[in-house]
Amino acid sequence: MIEILVLYYSAHGSVREMAQLVARGVNQTGAVARLRSVPPVAPRTQVAEPPVPEDGAPYVELADLEQCAGLALGSPTRFGNMAAPLKYFLDTTGALWAKGALVGKPAAVFTSTASLHGGQETTLTSMMTPLLHHGMLILGLPYTLPEVNLTASGGTPYGASHWAGPADDKPLTDDERSLCIALGKRLAETAMKLAA
Repeated sequence: MIEILVLYYSAHGSVREMAQLVARGVNQTGAVARLRSVPPVAPRTQVAEPPVPEDGAPYVELADLEQCAGLALGSPTRFGNMAAPLKYFLDTTGALWAKGALVGKPAAVFTSTASLHGGQETTLTSMMTPLLHHGMLILGLPYTLPEVNLTASGGTPYGASHWAGPADDKPLTDDERSLCIALGKRLAETAMKLAA
């Protein structure tokens, strides 16, 4: 069975909802989505998070990354970049990089921003950089998907995105939801072709 890791950090819930939609797209193909998150980090030393969060997806382990056939990576935007908790986890993947564990696996990215021009595309490309160093094959959303051309909020050729609003109170639009599902489907279909 082809398994796709949908790995995300969500501060207020929008990225979590997007991850669930990406997973739905994966599951529509015959592949299986494995939802995982990363724990928050703090600028000061504090007690470590429990190994299992109180709610939401379990925290990721390096084995999840090594075992997956493809990766969807999601983060809210922080000043046009991925959030620190996701970056912190990616910084721990050096041993996987050293042995080439992710080389040739497909990957895709998704994000949510508070403002419409809050750095969706730069955040998506910032998440691509470590994946390229791992030798992963980056997938986006082609303009053959009508929602990429029609969206008035989130949605880019670089990956799925959402405009959540300053209070994180804007629900995902129909176009944003469709593009999350399409991203999961495209990722899983590519992983299945590569595994054949």
